[in-house]
Amino acid sequence: MTNTERAMVVLLEEEGDPGEHAVDPGAGGSSDGFALSHGQHDEYPNEDTVPIGEAFRLVEHIVGAGFWPADARWVVDR
Repeated sequence: MTNTERAMVVLLEEEGDPGEHAVDPGAGGSSDGFALSHGQHDEYPNEDTVPIGEAFRLVEHIVGAGFWPADARWVVDR
């Protein structure tokens, strides 16, 4: 999910799984404009999202390899 500047990148094992998400430790502030499919708009701390370019890199690696890149920073939400 993105607001065009930052993205929330989440990796789930199955539907209903709390998953894991990419983080940007030390990023201050928060960003809004994250639109969910049912119309809700959310705001997240920047440390729980990543810049859009980093999000594309992470997703490309996850799709190709099935797991986070070795240099990715992420937390488990399970």
